[in-house]
Amino acid sequence: MGMNRREFLQLLAAASVAGFHLNPRLSFAADKPTNPYELPAFGNVSLLHYTDCHAQLLPIYYREPTVNLGFGSMLNKPPHLVGENFLKFYQIEPKSFDAYAFASLDFAEAAKQYGKVGGFAHLKTLVEQIRAQRKGALLLDGGDTWQGSWTSLKTKAQDMVDAQLALGVNVMTPHWEMTYGAERVKQIIEKDFAGKIDFVAQNVMSTDFEEPVFAPYVIKEVNGVPVAIIGQAFPYTPVANPKHFIPEWSFGIRDDRMQEMVNEARGKGAKLVVVLSHNGMDVDLKMASKVTGIDAIMGGHTHDGVFQPVVVENAGGKTLVTNAGSNGKFLGVLDLEVKDGKVADYRYKLLPVFSNLLTPDPEMLKLIDKVREPFKKELAEELAVCDEVLYRRGNFNGTFDQLICNALMERLDAPIALSPGFRWGTSLLPGQPITFEHVADQTAITYGTVTRNELTGETIKSILEDVADNLFNPDPYYQQGGDMVRVGGLKFSFDPTAKMGERVSDLELAGTALDMTKKYPVAGWASVQESVPENKQIWEVVADYLRDKKTISKVELNTPKLKNVEGNQGLAV
Repeated sequence: MGMNRREFLQLLAAASVAGFHLNPRLSFAADKPTNPYELPAFGNVSLLHYTDCHAQLLPIYYREPTVNLGFGSMLNKPPHLVGENFLKFYQIEPKSFDAYAFASLDFAEAAKQYGKVGGFAHLKTLVEQIRAQRKGALLLDGGDTWQGSWTSLKTKAQDMVDAQLALGVNVMTPHWEMTYGAERVKQIIEKDFAGKIDFVAQNVMSTDFEEPVFAPYVIKEVNGVPVAIIGQAFPYTPVANPKHFIPEWSFGIRDDRMQEMVNEARGKGAKLVVVLSHNGMDVDLKMASKVTGIDAIMGGHTHDGVFQPVVVENAGGKTLVTNAGSNGKFLGVLDLEVKDGKVADYRYKLLPVFSNLLTPDPEMLKLIDKVREPFKKELAEELAVCDEVLYRRGNFNGTFDQLICNALMERLDAPIALSPGFRWGTSLLPGQPITFEHVADQTAITYGTVTRNELTGETIKSILEDVADNLFNPDPYYQQGGDMVRVGGLKFSFDPTAKMGERVSDLELAGTALDMTKKYPVAGWASVQESVPENKQIWEVVADYLRDKKTISKVELNTPKLKNVEGNQGLAV
């Protein structure tokens, strides 16, 4: 694999100097190196799973959240655990490799010692090794694969499609893929994927006759076991993203139809039924409690790196629910022993993809280099430097999101900015040059036009309340799974436990209470409306802002004053 004994010992020494120590499973016994990615084979069916890579072909830094609040039935339970709470729950040793991968504690120092994560060339190496140990293992892609980078935007996802084929993906389900439009999606499925990758989604129907748009599932035989993989696309795609990209397709959770598909697949001989989902973890957990006959849900969308499956009991038995993080940072390995038509036992490991522990696959490297070559110069442009960690992920704000808000307010001459609570976007270490590629990692979408509107205080509050309910509605089926809209300039308080329409209060601009009847200039981007006035793209605005600043010493986060979150383990203290 990627490290010999000498290199490993060098890493160990560097980590020790920094006060970090390696996870016991990443060690050398006596004089014989132990491969940290050698998992003992188990059972007769193996499923490999990655999700939400957001078009990141190269290794990156990615900081996990310090705020991921859960309430009601989800209070202080996975996936709503962060920092030390996460480590204690799963008994992960602090300052270990796993602590670095799964939590944000000491992120900058840990990242300097342990390096970047992900990268398709490194993922390819890991997939091939795990597959070599497991005959017939299937590789599942949970979606959000075709969006999130400059090369994916410019090639209309062809870079990622080629990478999926080279990686050996067997089955996928979608979300952000739809933002390239229905015609492009169909073109890829009918040409590139034909006979190679099954594109499944049971919950996407035509708007006219309610007919299935895609195959709902595929049954593949693995070591004599018929395995059904049912696809579940992101249910709220036409709400969270522009509906006009896919005007003739309707979405939804459709758990009644999911039950029908499970029963149908079982009727066709499937002995193992797995849902490849892009619902989001909380929605998957509720679906697992309602729909019977599902052995496992391998989920995505909410970018939660869940260390071990959650076992959900329902009227028909038990369902394993997993979620495999994001940005190519993890590979889930689910090994199952299927006997007499049911799961007798299982093993699961969510493997962090450490790029300095894995030798990159040379053929995948060639493909990546070829894709990036036409864009290398513009991607490499150094725009500015920041003295602190830049990140996005978190329920209410991130330092890179704040930079975007600051750029919008300054460049569009507006006292208030609203930026979407997207969970994708790479992280940067203090002093690391902010390149145009990093800006694109945060902004590269097919509807990135900036806007400047005059909105009343009442409308602004309504927008905040609407997004808040999408995130904190007590019923997971009404949650859309993103983070709260990022707010620049405007101060407010936030009670995630309150009822809809009552979560946002104490709105203040420049020390004065927001007037509900007065209009205020508000800058934003990523409007889902079909008609948007012509303007600059968000990456142009942010890049220009950074070019002018050159050096950023401190990013002052504008986060709301939180109420009723005492004891919530989804909040790092």
